[in-house]
Amino acid sequence: MSDEPLIRLLDVWKIYRIGKLESPALRGVSLDIYKGEFLSIIGPSGSGKTTLLNLLGALDRPTKGEILFEKISLNKLSPDQLAEFRNKKIGFVFQSFNLLNHLTVVENVEIPMMVLGVPPKIRREKALKILGELLPEEVFYKRPIEISSGEQQRVAIARALANDPDVILADEPTGNLDSSNAHVVMRIFRKLRDEGKTIVMVTHNQELTSYADRVVRLRDGQIVEVIKR
Repeated sequence: MSDEPLIRLLDVWKIYRIGKLESPALRGVSLDIYKGEFLSIIGPSGSGKTTLLNLLGALDRPTKGEILFEKISLNKLSPDQLAEFRNKKIGFVFQSFNLLNHLTVVENVEIPMMVLGVPPKIRREKALKILGELLPEEVFYKRPIEISSGEQQRVAIARALANDPDVILADEPTGNLDSSNAHVVMRIFRKLRDEGKTIVMVTHNQELTSYADRVVRLRDGQIVEVIKR
């Protein structure tokens, strides 16, 4: 793990407005996230976990405060620059997998590379290589609906890795999995972290935080505790 922060959140606020009503989801969050770190974010429903993850992934902008990635302020990037940032720097893993059932497993993994214009032959070779580290070859040309939920989440992880991102953001990635498959996913994340990826995971499962290097506890949009493992 690097001593230099990869991501810095500086007094970050996110306030949602409905008419004249203001609802703060994050209240002055400051946090450093390091390259090669596995960080887990926990907290009760409504504590701001997913809001924080969306800001880290440049899916949303803070109302106040600043987010730096490799010392570059995301606040200052245009919508097109943010889209490029997401495609190249961030891999997303979701609770519901978000796979396309009309495509095969390998075609699903190719999607992020298609967005960047990677030639078909190269993206197929890369997709097969990534899948080969996570799944048996027999599932590569099946459709997601034809494989188990644990296998589907591993496909989603493979897709998140397609463009070799610096950061994997995982929002309740084990929420639809049984205990055995949840631990398989955690071991994959640990391996990725050992290979230099930065993992930020939102989870409600306290047991799985044992895989993380640090645990950040949120409550009412604020960091109330940081636990180093």
